[in-house]
Amino acid sequence: MNATLTARAPALLAPAVILTAVAAGFLPVLWLGAAQGFSGFDPYLVRVLRFTLLQAGLSALLSILIGIPVARALARQSFPGRAIILRLLTLPMALPAIVVIIGVIEVYGTRGWLGGAFGLYGLQGILLAHVFFNFPLAARLSLSALERIPPESWKLAAQLDFGPRDIWRLIEWPQLRGSLPGIALLIFLLCASSFAIVLTLGGGPRATTLEVAIYQSLRADFDPPRAAALAVVQLLLCASLAIIAQRWGGLMTDGPTLRGIVIRYDGKTFTARLADAVVIGGGLLVLLPPLLALTVSGAGNIVVSTELLRAAATSLMLGLATAAVTLLLAWPLAAARSETWRKASGLIVLSGWIMPPAVLATGWFILLSGHADVSGLAPFLVIAMNGLMALPFAYQIAAPAVAQSAARHDWLCAGLGIEGFNRLRLIDLAVLRKPLALALVMGFVMSLGDLTAISLFGTQDLLTFPALIYRQMGTYRIDEAVGSALLLGIFVLALTTLAERWSSARD
Repeated sequence: MNATLTARAPALLAPAVILTAVAAGFLPVLWLGAAQGFSGFDPYLVRVLRFTLLQAGLSALLSILIGIPVARALARQSFPGRAIILRLLTLPMALPAIVVIIGVIEVYGTRGWLGGAFGLYGLQGILLAHVFFNFPLAARLSLSALERIPPESWKLAAQLDFGPRDIWRLIEWPQLRGSLPGIALLIFLLCASSFAIVLTLGGGPRATTLEVAIYQSLRADFDPPRAAALAVVQLLLCASLAIIAQRWGGLMTDGPTLRGIVIRYDGKTFTARLADAVVIGGGLLVLLPPLLALTVSGAGNIVVSTELLRAAATSLMLGLATAAVTLLLAWPLAAARSETWRKASGLIVLSGWIMPPAVLATGWFILLSGHADVSGLAPFLVIAMNGLMALPFAYQIAAPAVAQSAARHDWLCAGLGIEGFNRLRLIDLAVLRKPLALALVMGFVMSLGDLTAISLFGTQDLLTFPALIYRQMGTYRIDEAVGSALLLGIFVLALTTLAERWSSARD
């Protein structure tokens, strides 16, 4: 029998805990909706669903229309500074949404660099923020697909004197065509479940998504039946999209290529270089202004107050607890050996994405409201929700490293009789400390930038960094909000950089 990284009990306990938490969110929502006859299905719900689909569809379309040309230009060209641009494309996913929102307001808002050239609040502002987040993701995934084209294809194209149109039609497009549905569905899923961006930039009932409508039904209107109806629709929508995306391999497709450097022979003319430079420059015009505006405006508005220190301390404690919970859940699932168990583990870790946070919050709220003080349990609920949201990232980091360690050490450990805790102590912790540290940091960063869970469960006394920024914006302390957002962004980027160094270092 193969040795396992952990004892059998923790290996079975982790999926049981995850599935119990998901069931505790889904079943009360389903029960309440059925008991009330789903009376919340009305024109309001239809309008909210229509806007959710509209903004997510447009966000995905715009992100892909910008991302693919940028990826193709980066794939064709090699130039000084290319590595910096690639690093910039990884930046948005590491930044908390509230930080990006502040940067967008500083550029496109009434008092921003462009002086309110167009209305920021509503669909336009939501699309701006979503494209900022997701076109780099589309570019990264598309570039990864293009880099998997065999080197022989480029040699043959050069020998046959293929032009740019032939290369796109016969080489690049067939490669992208297989990945494109998954990329589009992933971005659509992320935008459909977007909370902080819509809550801040929506501008009112006309620009409300299902996620925000659930939050308003619970926190503002205290209307559980309507929240239940909205939650069921949100669940069905996201579950359907996640299943389709998983079928196309679109939820976790961003991985390093194993081919090394691929030499391309196209794109060397002056016209091609100029066109690619214009495309890359256009992408940077979308990406850089919010970051620069946040840095310039925030540098002179940092106010270190008692409120900020308290929020930072709360975020730190919640982040550390979330990171620990995430790692404890991800490691046993990553240690799966059989093919069946690996597939099951992959679906289990995605449950936090399939079941949107607002749906989980609705179910937990219904389940606990009659038996306990929900406000007193707020820290634990925030930790639980953030742990589920960070679980796919931690699993994606840990699973390949655990599989590689197993391939190297299983036979030797079995021959020496090293198993269970002794193997964990003597073998696995020694060789997996860097991937595990990276997974731990990713869980911490995800929690540090969270606004969803703290908005759903937070109280006046439970104040985190993102919640403080949102409160400062709500009370028109915009300058303080910009300074606080800059501090949070710097802290998150420092942690992300440290995590990348850990992940790239070799034992």
